[in-house]
Amino acid sequence: MNKLAELIEAMSRYESGVPSRVGHFLKVYGYAKTIGELEGLPSDIQAVLEAAAIVHDIGIKPSVEKYGSSAGKHQEQEGPPAARDLLEQLGFEAALIERVCFLVGHHHTYAGVDGLDYQILLEADFLVNMLEEAMTVPAIQSAYDNVFKSETGRRLCRHQYLPAPINASPQ
Repeated sequence: MNKLAELIEAMSRYESGVPSRVGHFLKVYGYAKTIGELEGLPSDIQAVLEAAAIVHDIGIKPSVEKYGSSAGKHQEQEGPPAARDLLEQLGFEAALIERVCFLVGHHHTYAGVDGLDYQILLEADFLVNMLEEAMTVPAIQSAYDNVFKSETGRRLCRHQYLPAPINASPQ
């Protein structure tokens, strides 16, 4: 069986009763997979990216239980141990687990991005949050200008969220 499919099922079970969080991670996974493939990531980095996208918000549940809050700083603190436990249970390789835990622990940190997997995870999460949080066009433009770096992520953001100038040619 495909390990990522097993991870999706395990995360769905972990988030049992909270379909909005399951839907969120599935959408982030879809964007991350698409952006990574169109950016031509090597297969090992693509695998890390996809696993990280699936578990990126695993820290919400323990954060709410422990702090009564799902604030990003709490997610980044509580997420890596929960991600490690789940990934180890499913038999993922140690190197992948380490990088995924790093990404989970930094997915609300926009400085010091150290790889395309990290960059694309940020972009995929933003693309979903733009809709789910009904971000304003100025807020989206700010994210586009300051966070989005990959050509594919920038294209997807423009196509979906940024109004095209009048008489602009489609891209």
